[in-house]
Amino acid sequence: MKILIYEDEKWINFTPLSYIRPVFELRCGFNSILEKIISVLPEGEIILWVRDYLVKLCRKKYEYKINENDFWKDDILIINGRWLIDRNIDFSLKEEILYTKDGDVVYGLIKKEQVNKYWNGNLDEFIKNILINVKSEETDFIILNYPWNLIHYNSQIIKFEFEKNGENGILGKFSEKASVYGSERNVYVAPTAEIYPFVVLDSSEGPVYIDEGAKIFPFSVIIGPSYIGEKTQIMPGAKIREGNSLGPVCRVGGEVEESIFHSYSNKYHDGFIGHSYIGEFVNLGALTTNSDLKNDYSNVSVYLNGKPVDTGDLKVGSFIGDHTKTSIGTLFNTGTIVGLMCNITAENILPKYFPSFVWFVNGKFMKGYGIEYSLNTAKISMERRKRVLLPEEEEVIKKVYEMTEVERKTYIEKSRKKTK
Repeated sequence: MKILIYEDEKWINFTPLSYIRPVFELRCGFNSILEKIISVLPEGEIILWVRDYLVKLCRKKYEYKINENDFWKDDILIINGRWLIDRNIDFSLKEEILYTKDGDVVYGLIKKEQVNKYWNGNLDEFIKNILINVKSEETDFIILNYPWNLIHYNSQIIKFEFEKNGENGILGKFSEKASVYGSERNVYVAPTAEIYPFVVLDSSEGPVYIDEGAKIFPFSVIIGPSYIGEKTQIMPGAKIREGNSLGPVCRVGGEVEESIFHSYSNKYHDGFIGHSYIGEFVNLGALTTNSDLKNDYSNVSVYLNGKPVDTGDLKVGSFIGDHTKTSIGTLFNTGTIVGLMCNITAENILPKYFPSFVWFVNGKFMKGYGIEYSLNTAKISMERRKRVLLPEEEEVIKKVYEMTEVERKTYIEKSRKKTK
C-alpha cells in the first residue's frame, strides 16, 4: 500500500510560518505534525505532496518520494498534513472510506480503481473529486485551519504525548538545590539534560518534559504542561508558564506562556511572549513583549491574507516568521502577524501586520537593504548554530520574496505617503 501525506490549498492560511516549509513541518507538542503522523503509520511506501516551489528543498531534506505520482496503480492511504493527532489510531481499513472533519479530508483509504479514475496530476482537484464520489464519515479529529490552532491545542498535545511516550523520572543531572513541585511521575529529565540549583519544575497541573541536552539555569520555574526541546537553554530567572513547547536549540528567558518556539530562536532577555508561535532563527531583542488579550475581553482578530479573521479565541499573541529580528523594547499588539525576514524596531504603537522582508524603522515600513543582504544575515545567523543555508532553501526564500513583492511595495508606498 502507498501512503500519501499531503498539504492542500489551505497552506496559505498558515503564512508566514508556512512560506518556506510545508504545513506538516509546523510544530505542536513534542515535535512536528509530520513526525506525529509517521509515528502511527502502518507499513507502506510514504509519498509527500507539497507546493511546487518546495519540491526541490523537500527532496533534499527527506528520503521519501516527493510529488511523484506513481501511486495511481495501488490502493492508497491518504492523510491530510493538517491533521493533528491527539489519540491512538487504528489504520486497519478494509473498505474504501474517507474520514472527514468539517468538510476536510482527515484520512482515508482509496482503492486503486478510484485513484486511477480521478487522479490527473492535480492534488486539490483529486481531493475534491474523491470527496464527492467516495463514502465518507464525519469525525471529531483535529484538523488545523489557522496558526493559532497550534497554540490552542498545545497543552492537550503535550499531555497526550507525555503519556504516549511512557517516559518519566529524573535521569539527567539534577541539583540537590532544585525541586519538583507536584508528582515526579509527571516529570521527565533526559539523561544528558541538566537542571541547575534553585530551579522549580511544577508538575501539579501537567507534565514537564526536559529533552536531551537541555539546560535549565538557576532561579527558573517551568510550569507544566511544558516541553523543553533538545539543547534548548532556559535562561536564569525565566518564568516558563504552562502550555509551552520550546525548541529544539532555542535560548529562552523572561516570561513565556502558551507559546511555541519552532527551533534555533532566541528570546534571551526579559520580556513577555504569550499565545504565540515564533519561527526558526528569530531573534527577539531585550524586553520584546506582545499582548495576547484585548482590554475589552472580546475575541482577537488577526489580519491574514489581506483581511481580518476572527480567531474565536480571547487570547492570541503573535506569529513571527523565520529569520525576523526585533530591537530592544519592541511591543507587539494583540494578534500580530510578522512576516519572513523582517527587521522590527521599537515604536510606541506598532501595526498588527508586517509584510515579509520589510524593515520597520521610526514608524515607517521600508525596503531595507534587499534580499541579498537578508540572505547573508541568515547565513551568518545559521553558521553561529552550525547550520548551513542550503542552496535549495535560498531558492525558496527568493521565490517567496517574489511572491510577496506587490504586498510589500504597497505597504511601503502607503507608509511614504503618510509621512509626506
